[in-house]
Amino acid sequence: MGTRREVLGSLAVGFAASMVQRGVCGAAEAEEVRSGLGLVIYCCSIRQRLERGRPGGADLADPLQFLKHARRLGAGGIQTPLGARDRQYTARLRSEAERWGMFIEAIGRLPSGPADVERFEAEVRTARHCGAQAMRVVMLPGRRYEQFTSMDEYRRAVQRGVRWLELAEPVARRHGVPLAVENHKDQRVEERLEVLRRISSRYVGACVDTGNSFALLEDPLEVVEAYAPWCHSVHLKDQAVQEYEEGFLFADVPPGEGFLPLKQMGESLRRARPGIRFCLEIITRDPLEVPCLKEAYWTTLADVPGRDLARTLRTIRARAASGPLPRVSELALDAQAAREEDNVKRSLRWARDELDI
Repeated sequence: MGTRREVLGSLAVGFAASMVQRGVCGAAEAEEVRSGLGLVIYCCSIRQRLERGRPGGADLADPLQFLKHARRLGAGGIQTPLGARDRQYTARLRSEAERWGMFIEAIGRLPSGPADVERFEAEVRTARHCGAQAMRVVMLPGRRYEQFTSMDEYRRAVQRGVRWLELAEPVARRHGVPLAVENHKDQRVEERLEVLRRISSRYVGACVDTGNSFALLEDPLEVVEAYAPWCHSVHLKDQAVQEYEEGFLFADVPPGEGFLPLKQMGESLRRARPGIRFCLEIITRDPLEVPCLKEAYWTTLADVPGRDLARTLRTIRARAASGPLPRVSELALDAQAAREEDNVKRSLRWARDELDI
C-alpha cells in the first residue's frame, strides 16, 4: 500500500492517460492553464508517437495540427519545423495564430552548401509568410562530448557550421527572419560568441537555452547573461541533477522543480531584449548521462579550467534532487504521454504565475 498521496497521484495519472488516449483536452481546461509561453515541438514527441499509432490520430508534424494542440494545452505560441509550404497553407496558419493570439517561430536546417541554399530559402520564405518571428537552428550536430572523437574532428565541424551560417545569413537578411542559433551542448559561450561576432549580423543571434550549457560545465546564469544581447528566441527549461559514478545525471523537469535560477534568467533576458518570446522545451525522457569524470568527455574540452569542473560538482552536490530522477521508459506509451502532458501543463502554469508569461 502506498501513501494516500501516492494512491491519489496514481489515479490522477491513470485518468490523464485515458484522456490522452482519447485525445481529450477541453476548452475550459485550456483556459485554466492559459499562458503566453510558447511550446517547442519536442515537448510533445511522445504524444506524436501515440497519435501516429491511433487510427485518424492528429499529425503533430503538421504545423496547423500542432498549433491547435498547443492552444488546447494553453500555450501562447509554437516553435516547430514549418518546411516549405504554399501561400494558401501559410495564410491559413498565420490567420489561425493571429485569431487565437498566438505566435509562431520556425525550426530550420542550415544550408549544407551552395546547392542547398534554394531549399533553405524556401523554408525561410515560408517562415516569413507564416509570420514567424525567428527561426531556431543548430550549428553543430549532437552533444559535443558524445559526437566527436578528436579535437581535429570538432574543429572541422565548427568550420563547416560557420560556412553554413555564412550561406544562411544573406537569405535571413533578405527575408527579414532572424536566425536563432541554439547553445546545443556544442560550444561553450565564448566559442559561440566568437562565431556570432564573426558573422556580425542582426539576423544571426542566439536561441538561448537556459539549461544546456551546464552539460559543458558552464555557469547557467552567466551563460544566459552573456547571450542575452544576442537573443532572438528562448528555450525555457529547468533541470534536476544527481551524481553518478562517471559524472552527473541531467533531467528535464517542470520549471521551478529544478536548480536553475529561472527568475533571474528571465529578468536578464527581458532587460536586454524587451518583448522577447519564451518557448518551453521540456523533453519527457529518462535522465541524460553527462560523463564528465571519464577521459573521453575531455577529448574536445581539454582547455576547460579545472575550477569549472569543481564549481559544477559543488553545484550538483548542493542542489541534487532529493529523490529519484524521473524515468518514463518503463511506462506504457499512453502513460508516458500522460506524464508528458502533465509536465507541459505544470510548466505553463508556473510560467504564468511566476514569470508573468
